[in-house]
This record gives sequence, C-alpha cells and structure tokens, in this order.
Amino acid sequence: MQISIETILSHTFFKGLPEHILKLLAAEAMALDFKPGATIFRSGSPANRFYLLIEGNVVLEAAPEGRDDENKPALIETLGPGQVLGWSWLIPPYFWHFDARAITPVRAIFFYGSRLRDKCETDHDLGYELMKRTSEIMIERLYSAQRRLLEQA
Repeated sequence: MQISIETILSHTFFKGLPEHILKLLAAEAMALDFKPGATIFRSGSPANRFYLLIEGNVVLEAAPEGRDDENKPALIETLGPGQVLGWSWLIPPYFWHFDARAITPVRAIFFYGSRLRDKCETDHDLGYELMKRTSEIMIERLYSAQRRLLEQA
C-alpha cells in the first residue's frame, strides 16, 4: 500500500522537511501492523529498519545477559502514537541496542533504513535532516533511561 506525502507529513518526525525529501520518504514507506506480544526487534540483531508509530504502544526493554527466563528485562521506555521506533539503523555498527515488543495492537509506517542510508550517501540534505531528527530521538532515549535508573536508585 502506497503511503501518501500527507501521511508522512502528519507525523511530527518529518514536519518541516522539503517536498523533495517528503516524496522520497513516501516512496519508501510501507504500512505494517503488529499484534500484542509481537517482538519487533531484539538487541544485538542487525538494525535495518525504523517505524513511525501511528497507533498502539511498544515497550523498549534491556534484556539481561544470557537471556534466561528468570531475569526480567529492564523497562527503558514505552512508546506510542507519534513517536519513532528505532534509530540504530543510522548509526554504525547498525545493531539494535534494545528489545522492542508490541504491548497493544500497533499500526506503523515502516522504512528500510538500509535503503535510506544508501540514499543519504548521495543526498546529503536527506542525510543531514535524518541525522538531526534521529539525534533528538537518541537524546530522548538516553534521558528516559537515566530517569528510570534514578527512579530505581
């Protein structure tokens, strides 16, 4: 299903982008749904995609080493509509740093990050815009993890 420029523009992550970048993004965008409990990605696996959340909630967790069932993962953050899931696709070495799991039915717009990385190499305006926006997400996640640590102390 083709995603319109209007749909892309309605998400806060892409507000204010030039039209040529919006067209490029709309051409790369795909709709995707997750059922509650679905694993979206796991820490350590290749990061080659990202999602704009339209409906539903996703939990980001840090799994303990060894992934045994006795240790519960640490909650990093719960994401919902209007937020972006995934930034590791843009930052080497391109591996996920957390686990992501749908906790409600989730509707998202999906992008292959590896394709967009290639486009960023030839369109530096696109690369700059995505890097600025992705950096903001990274800082938000860092602050969220910091708050959780301080709450547990």
